[in-house]
Amino acid sequence: MAGETAWISHYDDDTRKESKDIDLFLEPGEEVDKDGAIVSLDMIMPDELLERILAYLPVASIFRASAVCKRWYEIVTSERFLWNPSNSPPQKPWYFMFTSSDEPTGCAYDPNFRKWYCIVRPFIGTANWFVSSSYGLVCFMDNDSRSELCMCNPITKSCRKLQEPPGLRFSDYGALAMSVDRESHGYTVAIVKSKQVPDNFFQWDISIHIYKSDKETWMTPLTEVLMGWRGGDESVICNGVLYFLVYSTGGVPPENRHALVSYNISGRSSQVSLRRSFINVPCSLTCGRLMNMKDKLVMVGGIGKHERPDIIKGIGIWVLHDRKLEEIVRMPHKYFQGFGEFDDVFASRGIDDLIYIQSYGSPALLTFDMKVKQWKWAQKCPVMKRFPLQLFTGFCFEPRLDISP
Repeated sequence: MAGETAWISHYDDDTRKESKDIDLFLEPGEEVDKDGAIVSLDMIMPDELLERILAYLPVASIFRASAVCKRWYEIVTSERFLWNPSNSPPQKPWYFMFTSSDEPTGCAYDPNFRKWYCIVRPFIGTANWFVSSSYGLVCFMDNDSRSELCMCNPITKSCRKLQEPPGLRFSDYGALAMSVDRESHGYTVAIVKSKQVPDNFFQWDISIHIYKSDKETWMTPLTEVLMGWRGGDESVICNGVLYFLVYSTGGVPPENRHALVSYNISGRSSQVSLRRSFINVPCSLTCGRLMNMKDKLVMVGGIGKHERPDIIKGIGIWVLHDRKLEEIVRMPHKYFQGFGEFDDVFASRGIDDLIYIQSYGSPALLTFDMKVKQWKWAQKCPVMKRFPLQLFTGFCFEPRLDISP
Protein backbone atom coordinates (compact mmCIF):
# COMPACT_ATOMS: atom_id res chain seq x y z
CA MET A 1 0.00 0.00 0.00
CA ALA A 2 3.02 2.27 -0.07
CA GLY A 3 2.22 5.44 -1.95
CA GLU A 4 -1.44 4.50 -2.37
CA THR A 5 -2.78 6.99 0.15
CA ALA A 6 -2.83 9.67 -2.54
CA TRP A 7 -5.75 8.00 -4.31
CA ILE A 8 -8.29 9.91 -2.25
CA SER A 9 -9.00 13.58 -1.63
CA HIS A 10 -12.17 15.24 -0.39
CA TYR A 11 -13.98 18.35 -1.44
CA ASP A 12 -15.44 20.70 1.18
CA ASP A 13 -15.58 24.39 2.03
CA ASP A 14 -14.07 24.16 5.51
CA THR A 15 -11.66 26.95 6.31
CA ARG A 16 -9.21 27.28 9.14
CA LYS A 17 -9.81 30.17 11.58
CA GLU A 18 -6.87 32.45 12.26
CA SER A 19 -5.96 33.05 15.88
CA LYS A 20 -3.17 34.62 17.92
CA ASP A 21 -3.46 31.85 20.48
CA ILE A 22 -0.35 29.72 19.94
CA ASP A 23 -2.05 26.59 21.34
CA LEU A 24 -4.34 26.48 18.33
CA PHE A 25 -1.32 25.93 16.09
CA LEU A 26 -0.27 22.75 17.89
CA GLU A 27 -0.53 19.55 15.92
CA PRO A 28 -3.25 17.06 17.01
CA GLY A 29 -2.07 15.10 20.03
CA GLU A 30 0.52 17.68 21.12
CA GLU A 31 0.63 19.52 24.44
CA VAL A 32 2.97 22.04 26.04
CA ASP A 33 4.68 20.94 29.28
CA LYS A 34 5.51 23.24 32.23
CA ASP A 35 8.85 24.21 30.66
CA GLY A 36 7.22 25.24 27.39
CA ALA A 37 8.45 22.25 25.40
CA ILE A 38 6.04 20.52 23.03
CA VAL A 39 5.25 16.93 24.03
CA SER A 40 3.62 14.58 21.56
CA LEU A 41 1.05 12.28 23.15
CA ASP A 42 1.54 10.04 20.14
CA MET A 43 5.08 9.23 21.32
CA ILE A 44 3.98 8.01 24.76
CA MET A 45 0.74 6.31 23.71
CA PRO A 46 0.90 2.47 23.42
CA ASP A 47 0.27 0.98 19.98
CA GLU A 48 -2.83 -0.85 21.22
CA LEU A 49 -4.48 2.36 22.43
CA LEU A 50 -3.55 4.30 19.28
CA GLU A 51 -4.90 1.44 17.19
CA ARG A 52 -8.25 1.59 18.99
CA ILE A 53 -8.46 5.36 18.47
CA LEU A 54 -7.66 5.12 14.76
CA ALA A 55 -10.24 2.36 14.36
CA TYR A 56 -13.03 4.87 15.06
CA LEU A 57 -12.10 6.91 11.98
CA PRO A 58 -14.06 6.57 8.74
CA VAL A 59 -12.31 4.75 5.90
CA ALA A 60 -11.21 7.93 4.08
CA SER A 61 -9.68 9.34 7.28
CA ILE A 62 -7.81 6.10 7.94
CA PHE A 63 -6.04 6.51 4.60
CA ARG A 64 -5.09 10.05 5.48
CA ALA A 65 -3.89 8.89 8.90
CA SER A 66 -1.54 6.42 7.23
CA ALA A 67 0.28 9.39 5.65
CA VAL A 68 0.89 11.17 8.99
CA CYS A 69 4.00 9.24 9.98
CA LYS A 70 5.69 5.88 9.66
CA ARG A 71 4.24 4.60 12.94
CA TRP A 72 0.65 5.38 11.97
CA TYR A 73 1.21 3.86 8.52
CA GLU A 74 2.49 0.61 10.05
CA ILE A 75 -0.51 0.44 12.41
CA VAL A 76 -3.29 0.97 9.86
CA THR A 77 -1.67 -1.36 7.30
CA SER A 78 -0.96 -4.17 9.77
CA GLU A 79 -2.86 -7.43 9.43
CA ARG A 80 -4.13 -7.16 13.01
CA PHE A 81 -5.72 -3.77 12.31
CA LEU A 82 -7.22 -4.75 8.96
CA TRP A 83 -8.60 -8.09 10.02
CA ASN A 84 -9.98 -7.10 13.41
CA PRO A 85 -13.80 -6.92 13.03
CA SER A 86 -13.96 -4.13 15.61
CA ASN A 87 -11.89 -2.00 13.22
CA SER A 88 -14.61 -2.14 10.57
CA PRO A 89 -17.44 0.06 11.85
CA PRO A 90 -20.66 -0.24 9.86
CA GLN A 91 -20.82 2.32 7.06
CA LYS A 92 -23.31 3.03 4.35
CA PRO A 93 -22.25 1.92 0.85
CA TRP A 94 -20.41 4.38 -1.38
CA TYR A 95 -21.36 5.17 -4.97
CA PHE A 96 -18.60 5.37 -7.57
CA MET A 97 -19.43 7.57 -10.57
CA PHE A 98 -17.41 7.86 -13.77
CA THR A 99 -17.84 8.98 -17.36
CA SER A 100 -17.38 7.54 -20.84
CA SER A 101 -14.31 9.72 -21.37
CA ASP A 102 -10.70 8.58 -21.09
CA GLU A 103 -10.38 10.44 -17.79
CA PRO A 104 -8.53 8.00 -15.46
CA THR A 105 -10.37 9.10 -12.33
CA GLY A 106 -13.90 8.94 -11.04
CA CYS A 107 -15.71 10.20 -7.97
CA ALA A 108 -16.94 8.21 -4.98
CA TYR A 109 -19.79 9.51 -2.82
CA ASP A 110 -19.66 8.86 0.92
CA PRO A 111 -23.24 9.19 2.30
CA ASN A 112 -22.01 9.04 5.88
CA PHE A 113 -20.40 12.50 5.55
CA ARG A 114 -22.11 13.59 2.30
CA LYS A 115 -18.72 14.10 0.61
CA TRP A 116 -17.25 13.21 -2.75
CA TYR A 117 -13.77 11.74 -3.11
CA CYS A 118 -11.58 11.66 -6.19
CA ILE A 119 -10.53 8.07 -6.93
CA VAL A 120 -8.34 6.61 -9.63
CA ARG A 121 -10.61 4.44 -11.74
CA PRO A 122 -9.99 0.84 -10.59
CA PHE A 123 -9.05 -1.37 -13.53
CA ILE A 124 -12.22 -0.65 -15.49
CA GLY A 125 -11.67 0.25 -19.13
CA THR A 126 -14.80 1.98 -20.46
CA ALA A 127 -18.20 3.03 -19.19
CA ASN A 128 -19.96 0.01 -20.68
CA TRP A 129 -18.06 -2.59 -18.67
CA PHE A 130 -20.19 -4.91 -16.53
CA VAL A 131 -19.77 -4.33 -12.79
CA SER A 132 -20.95 -6.30 -9.78
CA SER A 133 -20.02 -5.83 -6.11
CA SER A 134 -20.35 -7.63 -2.79
CA TYR A 135 -18.85 -7.08 0.68
CA GLY A 136 -16.07 -4.70 -0.34
CA LEU A 137 -15.05 -6.46 -3.56
CA VAL A 138 -15.99 -5.40 -7.09
CA CYS A 139 -15.88 -7.60 -10.19
CA PHE A 140 -15.38 -6.04 -13.64
CA MET A 141 -16.04 -7.72 -16.98
CA ASP A 142 -15.19 -6.32 -20.42
CA ASN A 143 -18.43 -5.78 -22.32
CA ASP A 144 -16.79 -6.15 -25.72
CA SER A 145 -14.96 -9.44 -25.33
CA ARG A 146 -16.85 -10.72 -22.24
CA SER A 147 -13.70 -12.65 -21.42
CA GLU A 148 -11.54 -10.24 -19.41
CA LEU A 149 -12.50 -10.29 -15.73
CA CYS A 150 -10.90 -8.71 -12.70
CA MET A 151 -11.69 -8.77 -8.98
CA CYS A 152 -10.76 -5.59 -7.12
CA ASN A 153 -11.03 -3.78 -3.79
CA PRO A 154 -11.56 -0.14 -4.87
CA ILE A 155 -10.35 1.16 -1.51
CA THR A 156 -7.03 -0.68 -1.16
CA LYS A 157 -6.55 -1.04 -4.96
CA SER A 158 -5.68 -4.73 -4.63
CA CYS A 159 -6.64 -6.49 -7.88
CA ARG A 160 -6.62 -9.96 -9.29
CA LYS A 161 -7.41 -11.12 -12.81
CA LEU A 162 -9.66 -14.15 -13.11
CA GLN A 163 -9.15 -16.84 -15.70
CA GLU A 164 -11.15 -16.48 -18.87
CA PRO A 165 -14.64 -18.02 -18.69
CA PRO A 166 -15.44 -20.57 -21.40
CA GLY A 167 -16.97 -19.36 -24.66
CA LEU A 168 -18.28 -16.01 -23.45
CA ARG A 169 -16.64 -13.85 -26.10
CA PHE A 170 -19.02 -15.36 -28.65
CA SER A 171 -22.24 -14.54 -26.79
CA ASP A 172 -24.74 -11.85 -27.85
CA TYR A 173 -25.62 -10.84 -24.28
CA GLY A 174 -24.02 -11.40 -20.90
CA ALA A 175 -24.98 -10.67 -17.28
CA LEU A 176 -22.52 -10.57 -14.37
CA ALA A 177 -23.18 -11.23 -10.68
CA MET A 178 -21.00 -11.99 -7.66
CA SER A 179 -21.35 -12.82 -3.99
CA VAL A 180 -18.77 -12.84 -1.17
CA ASP A 181 -18.97 -15.09 1.89
CA ARG A 182 -18.66 -12.73 4.87
CA GLU A 183 -16.88 -15.31 7.04
CA SER A 184 -14.43 -17.02 4.70
CA HIS A 185 -14.14 -14.09 2.24
CA GLY A 186 -14.40 -16.61 -0.59
CA TYR A 187 -16.46 -15.43 -3.55
CA THR A 188 -18.70 -16.77 -6.28
CA VAL A 189 -18.96 -15.19 -9.74
CA ALA A 190 -21.87 -16.01 -12.04
CA ILE A 191 -22.25 -15.13 -15.72
CA VAL A 192 -25.42 -15.69 -17.72
CA LYS A 193 -24.63 -16.05 -21.41
CA SER A 194 -27.33 -15.55 -24.03
CA LYS A 195 -26.75 -16.44 -27.69
CA GLN A 196 -29.26 -16.51 -30.49
CA VAL A 197 -29.81 -19.88 -32.16
CA PRO A 198 -28.67 -19.53 -35.81
CA ASP A 199 -31.46 -18.55 -38.21
CA ASN A 200 -34.07 -18.51 -35.45
CA PHE A 201 -34.89 -15.15 -33.83
CA PHE A 202 -37.23 -16.69 -31.25
CA GLN A 203 -34.83 -19.30 -29.84
CA TRP A 204 -32.00 -18.32 -27.51
CA ASP A 205 -29.34 -20.53 -26.01
CA ILE A 206 -29.00 -19.60 -22.31
CA SER A 207 -26.06 -20.92 -20.30
CA ILE A 208 -24.95 -20.28 -16.72
CA HIS A 209 -21.24 -20.21 -15.81
CA ILE A 210 -20.09 -20.30 -12.17
CA TYR A 211 -16.65 -19.45 -10.76
CA LYS A 212 -15.63 -20.43 -7.20
CA SER A 213 -12.59 -18.67 -5.74
CA ASP A 214 -11.65 -21.63 -3.55
CA LYS A 215 -11.45 -23.95 -6.58
CA GLU A 216 -10.37 -21.30 -9.11
CA THR A 217 -12.32 -23.04 -11.85
CA TRP A 218 -15.37 -22.36 -13.99
CA MET A 219 -18.36 -24.70 -14.19
CA THR A 220 -21.34 -24.69 -16.55
CA PRO A 221 -24.14 -26.31 -14.54
CA LEU A 222 -26.96 -25.49 -16.97
CA THR A 223 -27.55 -24.88 -20.67
CA GLU A 224 -31.07 -24.45 -22.02
CA VAL A 225 -32.79 -23.15 -25.15
CA LEU A 226 -35.61 -20.72 -24.36
CA MET A 227 -38.37 -20.13 -26.88
CA GLY A 228 -39.41 -16.47 -27.17
CA TRP A 229 -37.08 -15.18 -24.45
CA ARG A 230 -33.52 -13.90 -24.43
CA GLY A 231 -31.16 -12.99 -21.62
CA GLY A 232 -29.89 -9.47 -20.96
CA ASP A 233 -27.29 -7.72 -18.81
CA GLU A 234 -28.99 -7.71 -15.40
CA SER A 235 -28.40 -10.34 -12.68
CA VAL A 236 -27.69 -10.71 -8.96
CA ILE A 237 -26.92 -13.45 -6.42
CA CYS A 238 -29.09 -13.53 -3.30
CA ASN A 239 -29.09 -16.28 -0.64
CA GLY A 240 -27.41 -18.78 -2.95
CA VAL A 241 -29.87 -18.11 -5.79
CA LEU A 242 -28.96 -16.46 -9.08
CA TYR A 243 -31.65 -14.12 -10.40
CA PHE A 244 -31.59 -12.57 -13.87
CA LEU A 245 -34.00 -10.75 -16.16
CA VAL A 246 -35.09 -12.12 -19.52
CA TYR A 247 -36.76 -10.19 -22.32
CA SER A 248 -39.53 -11.28 -24.66
CA THR A 249 -38.64 -11.49 -28.34
CA GLY A 250 -42.26 -10.82 -29.36
CA GLY A 251 -45.80 -12.11 -29.26
CA VAL A 252 -46.68 -11.22 -25.65
CA PRO A 253 -48.68 -8.35 -24.06
CA PRO A 254 -46.66 -5.23 -23.07
CA GLU A 255 -46.96 -5.98 -19.35
CA ASN A 256 -45.28 -9.33 -19.93
CA ARG A 257 -42.24 -8.10 -21.85
CA HIS A 258 -39.92 -8.99 -18.93
CA ALA A 259 -39.65 -11.93 -16.58
CA LEU A 260 -37.44 -12.75 -13.60
CA VAL A 261 -35.63 -16.10 -13.65
CA SER A 262 -34.21 -17.84 -10.57
CA TYR A 263 -31.56 -20.54 -10.53
CA ASN A 264 -30.23 -22.18 -7.35
CA ILE A 265 -26.43 -22.20 -7.40
CA SER A 266 -25.96 -23.20 -3.74
CA GLY A 267 -26.26 -26.91 -4.49
CA ARG A 268 -28.90 -27.40 -1.80
CA SER A 269 -31.54 -28.40 -4.35
CA SER A 270 -31.66 -29.55 -7.95
CA GLN A 271 -33.19 -27.56 -10.80
CA VAL A 272 -33.57 -28.84 -14.31
CA SER A 273 -35.55 -26.11 -16.09
CA LEU A 274 -35.27 -22.33 -16.25
CA ARG A 275 -38.69 -21.93 -17.86
CA ARG A 276 -40.41 -23.38 -14.82
CA SER A 277 -38.69 -20.89 -12.54
CA PHE A 278 -40.08 -17.77 -14.23
CA ILE A 279 -41.39 -15.07 -11.88
CA ASN A 280 -43.87 -12.59 -13.33
CA VAL A 281 -42.92 -8.92 -13.46
CA PRO A 282 -45.93 -6.89 -12.22
CA CYS A 283 -45.98 -4.23 -14.95
CA SER A 284 -44.45 -3.11 -18.22
CA LEU A 285 -40.84 -2.00 -17.65
CA THR A 286 -38.59 0.29 -19.65
CA CYS A 287 -35.66 -1.21 -17.69
CA GLY A 288 -35.05 -3.20 -14.52
CA ARG A 289 -32.12 -3.21 -12.06
CA LEU A 290 -31.60 -6.08 -9.60
CA MET A 291 -29.81 -5.85 -6.25
CA ASN A 292 -29.24 -7.85 -3.07
CA MET A 293 -30.23 -5.80 -0.03
CA LYS A 294 -29.80 -7.61 3.29
CA ASP A 295 -30.42 -10.96 1.57
CA LYS A 296 -33.62 -9.73 -0.06
CA LEU A 297 -34.02 -9.41 -3.81
CA VAL A 298 -34.92 -5.82 -4.75
CA MET A 299 -35.77 -4.56 -8.22
CA VAL A 300 -35.77 -0.90 -9.29
CA GLY A 301 -37.59 -0.41 -12.56
CA GLY A 302 -38.78 2.20 -14.99
CA ILE A 303 -42.56 1.87 -15.36
CA GLY A 304 -43.69 2.11 -18.98
CA LYS A 305 -46.93 3.60 -20.20
CA HIS A 306 -49.58 1.00 -20.99
CA GLU A 307 -50.15 2.23 -24.54
CA ARG A 308 -46.44 3.04 -25.08
CA PRO A 309 -44.37 0.62 -22.95
CA ASP A 310 -41.12 2.13 -24.23
CA ILE A 311 -41.96 5.54 -22.66
CA ILE A 312 -41.35 5.90 -18.93
CA LYS A 313 -44.06 7.29 -16.64
CA GLY A 314 -42.49 6.56 -13.25
CA ILE A 315 -39.91 4.61 -11.27
CA GLY A 316 -40.85 1.93 -8.75
CA ILE A 317 -39.11 -0.33 -6.23
CA TRP A 318 -40.19 -3.93 -5.66
CA VAL A 319 -39.15 -6.61 -3.14
CA LEU A 320 -39.46 -10.34 -3.82
CA HIS A 321 -41.67 -12.18 -1.29
CA ASP A 322 -42.62 -15.82 -1.85
CA ARG A 323 -41.86 -15.67 -5.56
CA LYS A 324 -43.93 -12.50 -6.01
CA LEU A 325 -42.58 -9.00 -6.66
CA GLU A 326 -44.40 -6.58 -4.38
CA GLU A 327 -44.13 -2.83 -4.92
CA ILE A 328 -43.04 -1.01 -1.77
CA VAL A 329 -42.64 2.55 -3.04
CA ARG A 330 -42.84 4.70 -6.15
CA MET A 331 -40.61 7.71 -6.75
CA PRO A 332 -42.51 10.92 -5.93
CA HIS A 333 -43.26 13.06 -8.97
CA LYS A 334 -41.12 15.99 -7.78
CA TYR A 335 -38.05 13.73 -7.72
CA PHE A 336 -39.03 12.01 -10.95
CA GLN A 337 -39.14 15.38 -12.73
CA GLY A 338 -35.75 16.41 -11.35
CA PHE A 339 -34.27 13.01 -12.07
CA GLY A 340 -35.11 13.02 -15.77
CA GLU A 341 -38.62 11.99 -16.70
CA PHE A 342 -37.64 11.45 -20.34
CA ASP A 343 -34.86 8.92 -19.63
CA ASP A 344 -36.38 5.47 -20.11
CA VAL A 345 -33.21 3.73 -18.82
CA PHE A 346 -31.00 4.62 -15.88
CA ALA A 347 -28.34 3.26 -13.55
CA SER A 348 -29.33 1.96 -10.12
CA ARG A 349 -27.53 -0.07 -7.47
CA GLY A 350 -28.04 -0.68 -3.77
CA ILE A 351 -26.59 -2.41 -0.70
CA ASP A 352 -27.98 -2.85 2.82
CA ASP A 353 -30.69 -0.16 3.13
CA LEU A 354 -29.47 2.39 0.59
CA ILE A 355 -30.47 2.53 -3.10
CA TYR A 356 -28.75 4.84 -5.59
CA ILE A 357 -30.49 5.97 -8.80
CA GLN A 358 -28.63 7.94 -11.46
CA SER A 359 -29.48 9.23 -14.91
CA TYR A 360 -27.02 8.25 -17.62
CA GLY A 361 -27.16 11.76 -19.03
CA SER A 362 -26.45 13.63 -15.79
CA PRO A 363 -24.27 13.35 -12.67
CA ALA A 364 -27.33 13.98 -10.46
CA LEU A 365 -27.58 11.19 -7.88
CA LEU A 366 -30.75 10.31 -5.95
CA THR A 367 -30.85 8.02 -2.91
CA PHE A 368 -33.64 6.09 -1.23
CA ASP A 369 -33.24 4.74 2.31
CA MET A 370 -35.25 1.52 2.59
CA LYS A 371 -35.19 1.64 6.40
CA VAL A 372 -36.64 5.13 6.93
CA LYS A 373 -38.44 5.32 3.53
CA GLN A 374 -36.74 8.60 2.64
CA TRP A 375 -35.76 10.06 -0.74
CA LYS A 376 -32.82 12.45 -0.81
CA TRP A 377 -30.55 14.04 -3.39
CA ALA A 378 -26.85 13.40 -2.90
CA GLN A 379 -24.47 16.33 -2.72
CA LYS A 380 -23.65 17.60 -6.21
CA CYS A 381 -20.40 16.19 -7.48
CA PRO A 382 -17.96 19.10 -8.01
CA VAL A 383 -15.78 17.24 -10.54
CA MET A 384 -18.37 15.65 -12.82
CA LYS A 385 -19.73 19.10 -13.71
CA ARG A 386 -16.63 19.54 -15.85
CA PHE A 387 -17.71 16.76 -18.25
CA PRO A 388 -20.62 18.06 -20.34
CA LEU A 389 -22.19 15.86 -23.00
CA GLN A 390 -20.74 12.73 -21.43
CA LEU A 391 -22.33 9.42 -20.50
CA PHE A 392 -22.40 9.01 -16.72
CA THR A 393 -22.66 5.68 -14.98
CA GLY A 394 -21.63 4.08 -11.70
CA PHE A 395 -21.86 1.32 -9.14
CA CYS A 396 -22.02 1.09 -5.37
CA PHE A 397 -19.76 -0.88 -3.05
CA GLU A 398 -18.98 -1.33 0.63
CA PRO A 399 -15.81 0.55 1.65
CA ARG A 400 -13.72 -2.07 3.43
CA LEU A 401 -10.04 -2.43 4.27
CA ASP A 402 -10.15 -6.01 5.52
CA ILE A 403 -10.77 -7.92 2.31
CA SER A 404 -8.76 -8.60 -0.83
CA PRO A 405 -9.29 -10.80 -3.88
